[in-house]
Order: sequence, then structure tokens, then C-alpha cells
Amino acid sequence: MDKQFFNRSLSIPLVLAAIALFIAGLGTTSWWRDLEGRAFDILSVYQPERPETPGIIIVAIDEPSMTAVGQQWPWPRSKHAELITQLRKAGAAAIAFDVIFAEPTVADEDQSLINEMGPDIILAADESLVERPYGSTLIRTEPMLDLLDAGAKTGIASLSMDGDGVLRTIPRYEDGFMAMLLKETGGGAKLANNGGKLLQYFGGAGSYPTVSYYQALDPDNFLPPDYFKGQIVMVGFALQATADVGVATPDAFETPFTLQTKQLTPGVEVQATIFDNLRNNLSITPAPAWLKWVMLLVGAVVALSISRPKAPWKKIVILMGAVAGSVIGSWLVLRFGRFWIAPNGLALMMICGAISIAVRDFAAEQRQRRQVQMAFGQYLSPEMVEKIAADPSLLNLGGERRELTILFSDIRGFTSISEAMKDDPIGLTRMINTILTPLSDIIMEHGGTIDKYMGDCIMAFWNAPLDDPDHALHAIQAAQKMLAAMDKINRDIQELHSDIQIPPIKMGIGINTGSCVVGNMGSDRRFDYSVLGDAVNLASRLEGKCKDYDVDILVGEHTAGAVKSLSFQKVDRIQVKGRLAEEQVYTIKQQ
Repeated sequence: MDKQFFNRSLSIPLVLAAIALFIAGLGTTSWWRDLEGRAFDILSVYQPERPETPGIIIVAIDEPSMTAVGQQWPWPRSKHAELITQLRKAGAAAIAFDVIFAEPTVADEDQSLINEMGPDIILAADESLVERPYGSTLIRTEPMLDLLDAGAKTGIASLSMDGDGVLRTIPRYEDGFMAMLLKETGGGAKLANNGGKLLQYFGGAGSYPTVSYYQALDPDNFLPPDYFKGQIVMVGFALQATADVGVATPDAFETPFTLQTKQLTPGVEVQATIFDNLRNNLSITPAPAWLKWVMLLVGAVVALSISRPKAPWKKIVILMGAVAGSVIGSWLVLRFGRFWIAPNGLALMMICGAISIAVRDFAAEQRQRRQVQMAFGQYLSPEMVEKIAADPSLLNLGGERRELTILFSDIRGFTSISEAMKDDPIGLTRMINTILTPLSDIIMEHGGTIDKYMGDCIMAFWNAPLDDPDHALHAIQAAQKMLAAMDKINRDIQELHSDIQIPPIKMGIGINTGSCVVGNMGSDRRFDYSVLGDAVNLASRLEGKCKDYDVDILVGEHTAGAVKSLSFQKVDRIQVKGRLAEEQVYTIKQQ
């Protein structure tokens, strides 16, 4: 198995698993839960309007009622008795007071309210934690016992907000205020599976039909006929309240709609929402913990798929689409399934996963680019090295058979020059470099790969590692330019070694085209990108025959046949050592 593939296959799942564990750990923090709650707030407000009349009417203890009654709170209890009388007369099905009548007041006032008590009256109780030196104590405040003895029912009206102060959850206790009202109106069987679920709000303050307290005291003058008939009536405070920091908010709460309206919702309207959710099965089920792990797994799979395209813009587009899809998916499930799975974890998993894989792939790509540059910098031109480094998939370094054009060049008479300069190795080295550097540049400029240097001889080939459909033509063009460069090379040598007499040097070039094996060859510790094959041997032999025919270039039959844009002249049919068949060889016609 390829080691690089194995490392990538192993490291990416480990990275994704670490990200999943990190996000799961975030899920235990309060700020992450607040973030998920905010996502719920944003998406839950985009819900359909209430499908039908909910059968709930709120009687609001509001500013106009304070003015109409002419008294500040608390009002005489005879007022509440009068309200009950009017509501019963109007046909109300049940009356719930989100007001705690905990302490006795004036005896006659209390008695007037006691006289109106009955099983259709639900009174609010309260529970609160009080900090003591020895710990927290749960204090319960209930209505006067006389009111309960007279037939009224009671339930806990306390509401618990999430950590960010937003009220989203149905109370879990079965003796809750609205749970008790539901029991008394025949819906007790619906309580068991709703505690702890999320509330479905249908708007901010004023989402349920609301009348002022003073209007309910005189419905004949202020309200349509039969307005209260068969309705559940809830009585409570509905004073104007905003979400401004530092402003007192009596019995008013932040809900998901507060983000949109900037207004708090009266507690009595929250109670109406709880009752509506319980009675009509409108509550929203939060996702279990195991499903969140499934979503993280889905996010990891999506992150892997995002990493497949090569183009960065495609990755970004897919990632943005996936994140948007997670949000839309959460909303659709919430909208049509009344089920809440926060998109935060999935979106963060996709984003972090995609970024992590992209960073890892970028690092691997940069490492591969450096490896390519180190491996091929000595063989290819900088442009070709950059092209391979940008797309390593162009390479096949494991060894392959393909048609190549091979070039051998050799400096004639260099042996005698070397003998003459045997006492000046530095000067000889400078001379070799003066010759080979421009010739090598020409080869690489024409897309050739330099295989090796053998003293004053150069071996190069075309059509590997990059495809070159015109490899034969490019090899011949390189050879022509190499020969043309010899005049300048000779001048440079004379300038470099003006102290000694060096005859002008000449060069012979052999070129042949044929099927070869090309790839990394050598030992485990050191290898070169090289080529093997009969076509290589023939190219070498052709270079050696140039001197015999007094030509600068000898070209094999396959090379000449592959280049249609140049004219070739037959030289001879020769039998090269090591080959049985004769080979027609050519040289290039002088234009």
C-alpha cells in the first residue's frame, strides 16, 4: 500500500474524530448551549401562523385598567370576584389567575373572592430557591388555604429560563399551573410526554386574543356578544416591557421573538402558550444526544467530500452550500416535524473538518512540491518543474513504458583537451561547465529531461515525465540550437583560457525515437529518474557514428518519420553493434 495514501487515510479520520470530540465537549458548555438556543430563536420564528382560534383569551392587568379601576395594585379582591362573576355569566369554560393570592387582606374582600371559588378556577402558586447559609432551600408560595378549601385548584406558575435568559422550555412538573388547567379541562393524558420539550411560540406579545381587565368587567359595553363563551380565560399582568438592559420587567420574559421584536412577552401570555402547546400537541421535541453524534458523523463525511475537488473555489462553494443546507434542513425538520436538531454542531464540524483537511492537504502538497523540485530541479527547466509541482498527478514515477525521443551529445576532441589540462583540474572543470551549462539550458528550454552527464557527454530525453506529443521535433530543434550555440561557447572558452591555445571544439549528436521504460531507477537509498531500452542504445550508437560520416547530427528512422516539418537526407543503412537488423539513418538537410 502507498505509504502516503496510508498516512492520509489514517490521519484524516483521526483529525475528524478529534474535531468531533472537541465539538461534543463544546456542547457541555453554557455559551455553546446559548448559541444553539439562539439558532432555535432565529429559525423558530419562521413558522406558520396559528392555524385556528386557540380558544384562549387573556384578560390583561394593564395600564389602561389601572387607570379605569382608579387604584394601584393590589386591587380589592372584590374586583376579582366581580370579574369571575362576569366571566361565568359570559360562558367562560375555565378561569386561570396568574396572580398569587397568598396573604389575607380585608376580611370582607377576601370572603367575596372565596365565595366565587370553584373547580373552574385555577390559582397560581410559586416556587423559588432561596439561598441560606447552609445551602439552598426551595420555598413554595401557595394561595390562601380558604380559597383552595372553597374548591379552587392551584398549580406552580414559576417559569425557568435558559442560561441566556430566554424562556424556551415547557416546565417539567406535572403540578404546573397550565398542567393543572389542562387536567381540569380534560387534557391530563397529554401531560406525560411534554415536560422538557421546547415551546412553539406563534409571535411576540399580543399573539393571543387579549382584552383589558376593565373591559372584561363590563363585557356588554366593550366586547362582542358571546366573546368569552366556551373560552379558557387567563388573567395576569401585561404591562409594557422592553428588553432594554437595566429596565425593570415585572412578570415579562424574553422569548425567541424578542430577538425580532425587542419586546418582552407577559408571563400570562407565556402561560397561554404553554397551555396551547400542551392541549394541541404543538411542542417541539429536542434531539437526543445520540443523534447529535450522528450529525457529527454526517459532518465528517461532508467534510471529506468537500476535500475532493481540486479548485479552492469549488471547495468554498460546496462548503457554503453544505452549511446553508444544514440550516435549511434544521428549519424544515422544525417546521414540518416539530423536531429540533441544532445546525451549529453539524455546521462547525463541516467547517472545521474541511479547513483541517484543506490545511493538511496544503501542507502535503507543499511537501510534495518541494520533493518534486528537489527530484527534478536537475533534470527539467524551472517552468516544467513548476508545472509538475502544481499538479503532481501528471507524474508516473513508478516506471512505465512509453515512446520517447532520446538525445546523446558528445564534444569531439575533448579527450586531448583534458589531457592537456590534466595539471589544472579547476580550469578543466570550469571549461566543462562552460560547455554543458548553455547546452543543458537549451535542452530544458525545449522541454527535454536531462538524464545524466557522462564527462563531456549529455544524455537527455523527451515525452517524460510530462507528455509531449511533438517530442521528436522538440529534440531535433534542441539539437539544432545546441549546434548553433557552439560558436559562442568556443568564444567563451577562449576568453576563459586565453593563456593556453585551445582548438575550436565540435559536437556530435545522435537522436532516436522508440519505446522505452522510464521511471525512478537505482537503490533504496539513491535513485535517478532515468530511461532504459533498445532505443536508448541506438541513440548512443548514432552519436558515436557522427564522426564516421562527418555530420553533426544523426537521426534514427523513427525520429525522421515522426517529424514532417523538416527535410532529412539519407546517410546510410548501418548495422549497429548489438542489433541484427540494419537501421536507416538520416541527417538534417541544410536549408
